Amino acid sequence: MEVKLAGQTDLAGFRSEARQLLAHQVPPDEVQWQLQPAGDPFMDPQSPQASRPKNVARAANAIVPASFTRLCEFVVLHRDPARFSLLYRLLWRLVHEPGLRNDPIDADMQQAQHMAHAVRRDIHKMKANLRLRAVQDALGREVHVGCYEPAHHVVEAVAPWFAKRLPATRWAIFTPERSMRCEDGRLLYGPGVAPSELPGPEGTDVDWLACYERVFGAHDSTPVPHA
Repeated sequence: MEVKLAGQTDLAGFRSEARQLLAHQVPPDEVQWQLQPAGDPFMDPQSPQASRPKNVARAANAIVPASFTRLCEFVVLHRDPARFSLLYRLLWRLVHEPGLRNDPIDADMQQAQHMAHAVRRDIHKMKANLRLRAVQDALGREVHVGCYEPAHHVVEAVAPWFAKRLPATRWAIFTPERSMRCEDGRLLYGPGVAPSELPGPEGTDVDWLACYERVFGAHDSTPVPHA
């Protein structure tokens, strides 16, 4: 059977669907996870999750260790297209094979751990390696801009960290998958920018401002609350 998720990182959707599948005893080899293409790039990325049904079976919660829940938060950000199949297979096995949680060399668990490690490393590299440049917009206001190409789907996971840590009050970061900007503490998202469409290291302030306006200037982006 096909199970549809709202996007590449729809963890809430996965949890909801997985609980229902477990409640109906649907084995992993009968499930095909389908990722819906992203809708309006300026919508709040949490909005698809808000419509998820709440009255689903939660019996597995008492069986599944908290460490697996934390593991899922990173694995869903990996680019491996089979990550949701792997996570549901592990969830199924944790429910039906209690000894799995104490097996440090299980192949499925090791694969998930390696994927989570790769995502953590990607997040760390983006925090450490991203560089911004200050440019002046048409009104003389300073905005810091930069670009980065993460290996995995980590943009929304790392955005709140930048919103807290970057000293600039106005900044924008462009990635191929999704762009983000911050306006006086408000975090907003926009569509991605292909590397071929970015000004690059030799780009002028005019080039970077044109990119900024092209991505954000003509849209009323939706603010996203962050912790």
